[in-house]
Amino acid sequence: MFRDSPAHWLAFFRPGDWLVLLAALLWVGVSFPLLWQGGKGERAIIRQQGKVFMELALDKDRELRVPGPLGETQIVIANGQARVAADPGPRQYCVRQGWLSQAGEIAICAPNQVSLAIVGNQEAPYDSLNY
Repeated sequence: MFRDSPAHWLAFFRPGDWLVLLAALLWVGVSFPLLWQGGKGERAIIRQQGKVFMELALDKDRELRVPGPLGETQIVIANGQARVAADPGPRQYCVRQGWLSQAGEIAICAPNQVSLAIVGNQEAPYDSLNY
């Protein structure tokens, strides 16, 4: 009967069904930013060629340069946040990540083998090796 219409299933929805669907969408929209967070970042871990180059607290503003195979990667820490400000890599993906402030956020400059990760005091809620 309704198979000719691409949205034949919509005919079965009643006003209460739309209300439940709307409430569910609102719940997801509100709970996502509240529950899907790594917490506030407290330290920045900078890796160079897979090894920890430096670990810094985010409470002190500073700027540093990390040498890599292609050149220097510039990292800036300010106002409890960190970012890769400049990188010699061709696509600039790590620079486009912008400011990182939440635990679990990471910017990877793959061609230059430099990464910036934000960590907090709490343990990670998952094991990325088993993901």
